[in-house]
Amino acid sequence: MTLFGLSEPVIRLLAFSTIFITLAVIELLAPRLEREEMRGALKSRRWVTNLAMVVLSSVALRIVFPLAAVGTALWAQSQGIGLFPLLGLPLWLVAILAFVILDFSVWLEHVVSHKWPWLWRIHRMHHADTGFDLTTALRFHPLEIVLSMVWKAAVIIALGAPPVAVLIFEIVLNGAAMFNHANIRLPKAVDAVLRLLVVTPDMHRIHHSTDPRETDSNYGFNLAIWDRMFSTYTPSPRRGNTGIEIGLSEWRDGRTANLGWALALPFRFAPKARPAPKPDQ
Repeated sequence: MTLFGLSEPVIRLLAFSTIFITLAVIELLAPRLEREEMRGALKSRRWVTNLAMVVLSSVALRIVFPLAAVGTALWAQSQGIGLFPLLGLPLWLVAILAFVILDFSVWLEHVVSHKWPWLWRIHRMHHADTGFDLTTALRFHPLEIVLSMVWKAAVIIALGAPPVAVLIFEIVLNGAAMFNHANIRLPKAVDAVLRLLVVTPDMHRIHHSTDPRETDSNYGFNLAIWDRMFSTYTPSPRRGNTGIEIGLSEWRDGRTANLGWALALPFRFAPKARPAPKPDQ
């Protein structure tokens, strides 16, 4: 597929690079949180691991599911299958509907990945990052990326979603994920307005809290409507935006920044919780 004379991979790479560099500069100039895991040597290890993860996931996806999302949409279009071709709606309306439905399907998949134990074993690698910046948005296990694409492809085929709508959705979703994981400081008034429509960093950071009550909320990656609609919205963390503890309570050391450790995490058992100390008699 080409757009403005550019192929899909080139369009996506240009969009990714532009958004990534812009957010990285803003993070450097105006970080929201300043902690050890977000600077110095540990930050470098985290970045190497998180960036390596997106490369490994991309390779795995090309091997296991070479069509990917846009390729699946092109195939469905060539076969004339899906709901939208039957309805005869104008392209602009179909594109909007496809975007919204795909966004909901990603939100739903995210919720299920927390609720179903075997999917959580894979997804928890994303949450094991004790830092929180734009590279956290790229830290997904290759197994999760492949499974996610299978689910997304099924939705695309069922809808008969237009390839151009799928391309726009993929670019926006990727950019939105980097934005709402970014360690950037937004003015409070700006954040309050933005989160009425899209997920902001202060909103999504709550989902990465070690507090299970907060982790079980704010699942959105792009549109903010779903968490409010299904009562999974938490407006602010209990410890405050700058006091929030990020990651998984089971693993709090520097191992989480190692690539090998992260790749093996789905196959590890969580350490047993230490018993609470008995009060003095």
